[in-house]
Amino acid sequence: MSTVQIYDKAMCCSTGICGPQVDPVLPRFAGDLEWLKSKGHQVERFNLSQQPAEYAKNPVVQQMLQSEGVESLPLVIVDGRIASRSEYPTRENLALWTGTALNESVLPVVSEDGGGCCGNSGCC
Repeated sequence: MSTVQIYDKAMCCSTGICGPQVDPVLPRFAGDLEWLKSKGHQVERFNLSQQPAEYAKNPVVQQMLQSEGVESLPLVIVDGRIASRSEYPTRENLALWTGTALNESVLPVVSEDGGGCCGNSGCC
């Protein structure tokens, strides 16, 4: 499983989903992160206003902030490599970067005698 780290801009709370004007992207992204967690991935999210030490101790984040400033945030790092910067990625991108299937469809079991999922019993 992958480790996904998100380094947000300074926000009023850990998800940014508070206050009178919530960016509509933030609730979607929070849901996408919960989805990733439910698939077994480790997700760590940091807020610049609440956890500045996390930004200082990660050399990849330090380098990005020195070269591009806070405009590079949010910064998404997957397994130690920058996957996205300056915007929140879609669930499709998160799935691609972590090798996670988006839709787990369940196909009916077809019996070898050609009778469908219930065989020739007529129960279906």
